[in-house]
Amino acid sequence: MDFAKIIATLRSLTGMGLGAPLVILMLLALLVLPLPAFMLDLFFTFNIAFSLIILLVVIYSMKPLEFASFPTVILVATLLRLALNVASTRVVLMKGHEGGDAAGKVIEAFGSFVIGGNFAVGIVVFAILVVINFVVVTKGAGRVAEVSARFTLDAMPGKQMAIDADLNSGLINQDEARARREEVAAEADFYGSMDGASKFVRGDAVAGIIILFVNVIGGLAIGVGQHDMGFAEAANAYVLLTIGDGLVAQIPALLLSVASAMVVTRVRGSKQDLGQQVSAQLFQDPRTLVVTACVMGLLGIIPGMPNMVFILLAGALGGAAYLIDHRRKLEEEKALEMERIVSPQQQLAKAEVKELGWDDVMPVDTIGLEVGYRLIPLVDRNQGGQLMTRIKGVRKKLSQELGFLIPSVHIRDNLDLSPTTYRISLMGVTVGEAEIIPEKEMAINPGRVFGSLQGVACKDPAFGLDAVWIELAQKDHAQTLGYTVVDPGTVVATHLSHILQSNAYELFGYEEAQQLLDNLAKVAPKLVEDLVPKTLPLGVVVKVLQNLLQEKVAIRDMRTIAETLAEYGAKSQDPDILTSAVRVSLGRSIVHEINGVQAEIPVITLDPSLEQILHKSLQTAGEGGAGLEPGLAEQMHQSLEESAQRMEMEGQAAVLLVSSFIRPWLARFVRHSIPGLHVLAYNEIPQDRQIRVISTVGQRA
Repeated sequence: MDFAKIIATLRSLTGMGLGAPLVILMLLALLVLPLPAFMLDLFFTFNIAFSLIILLVVIYSMKPLEFASFPTVILVATLLRLALNVASTRVVLMKGHEGGDAAGKVIEAFGSFVIGGNFAVGIVVFAILVVINFVVVTKGAGRVAEVSARFTLDAMPGKQMAIDADLNSGLINQDEARARREEVAAEADFYGSMDGASKFVRGDAVAGIIILFVNVIGGLAIGVGQHDMGFAEAANAYVLLTIGDGLVAQIPALLLSVASAMVVTRVRGSKQDLGQQVSAQLFQDPRTLVVTACVMGLLGIIPGMPNMVFILLAGALGGAAYLIDHRRKLEEEKALEMERIVSPQQQLAKAEVKELGWDDVMPVDTIGLEVGYRLIPLVDRNQGGQLMTRIKGVRKKLSQELGFLIPSVHIRDNLDLSPTTYRISLMGVTVGEAEIIPEKEMAINPGRVFGSLQGVACKDPAFGLDAVWIELAQKDHAQTLGYTVVDPGTVVATHLSHILQSNAYELFGYEEAQQLLDNLAKVAPKLVEDLVPKTLPLGVVVKVLQNLLQEKVAIRDMRTIAETLAEYGAKSQDPDILTSAVRVSLGRSIVHEINGVQAEIPVITLDPSLEQILHKSLQTAGEGGAGLEPGLAEQMHQSLEESAQRMEMEGQAAVLLVSSFIRPWLARFVRHSIPGLHVLAYNEIPQDRQIRVISTVGQRA
């Protein structure tokens, strides 16, 4: 018989998903179909080998999770053994009167050779095996499994926090953290399953006792009542076969119980198998062997004791202690020799490795997103989360609109946050935080709706609009009422987009500016060469570009910006003056972004007297505007806010048109308090556009 072909066939069946169905069919056959004696011998032998394989796999496993299928294997092995008990019982009761080999050679061998053909001895041996299995091994393993499962579940939150702490400190990355979380969850599942699987082993031991008594009573009844055998003859035939059957089943059960006990009593986290652990820890110190050898030697010289046995054992222990001590000394000498070979330079380098370095200083994340643990599925692709894809889309869109590459967003979970809260940070500083409900959707009131919704009232985190968290079933109804319905991932992505757009100038630095110049140098090398560093230092160029981004002006047209800086940089290196010059050059683009292609631009202007006051104030007190009367500033701000609101209500972009001298100060004055108001200078309006004054803000307006 070609065993290699058989194994290959079994592997192919398992790969096709037929392994489990075949096992179930085999168990059903054992329970229902009468088997010949040869098949019983084959199955009993397989059962013993299978139990031995399980025990050896447990011994050679480095950690319990390497044999994660062990609880299921216990169930299968237990069912196989019970099915064999049923099949053997059928054969013993049907053919036991025919002789010792009626139930197969294996049962006969265990009934005659192992216990010497004496069923009384067999009953005692079986009882001892049952006591060892049921009272000692199974009971202890069940208790250890129960305690391990409870303590593993109790330790899960602490392990999760430790993983998050390592992730936040930079010791591990997102992939390593995810793998460790999966290992923690698998460990909890494993020990929970082992707690239940220990009940299978315990129940199997009880079933073995019951089956023995049932078979003895049934065999005596059948032998005496049906086959006209004497009581002693029936007992000798049926009880002997029953004891052999019980021993054949009890030995694999004992092996499986020992394997279960080894699994639950293993120390977690070890990188050695059981044999390596025992040899390394039990025989590591030769002093224990020396003392034991001395005690055995003293017992061996006492008159009346078996001197030869004790002295031989003492000599063996003493020799083992000498060999272990000799090996340790050789290893120490080798280590010292290696240290002598190491050069002073290498020793110094080795010492320097222990010192702190700049690599230990973790840089802050340019853009960070922290989420509570209930929001982790939003960012985990394995759980169907789409937030990372949407964030990538946000970065792509903003990069195209603003003209420079938005840095990557570092996403991590934070147990310090509430479960449904997320936090956005720039340069390590929190700039946005909100709470969302992951299993619901947000219905945002855009300003005009035709009804109300049942749900949790809230605010849109990006723009502060009134909103309601609703169930998924209400989505269509909410949209018919005029609400804008978005999922939690879109809420986070929109909030992030708004923050990045508002703070784009903080994300732009020297590296980004140099990259823009390098790209421009591919098409206009002479322009870049004359600009930096001949005309302007890179720092001034960076400041001008940051000013433009702060005023919501895209820097896509880098060629126009560079040409303007090259022209005006020879006259002044003041970033504010250069920014104003660049804005004039980009006037057409700025107006197009605000007003589109319409030829007429509705604007708000200042009363000439008020504009004159601002001129004088800035000339005398500088751009801080400290010379402006507080009451006048408040009144002007209120009038500008009202005018801007009226224009927005009419569907027009709010534009304030002033002279170029006061434009920078006014832009800063209304930047945060009236974010929808665009402040333009007269010379920034293209010649082909017409101006229509909507309102004029005066001193008393």
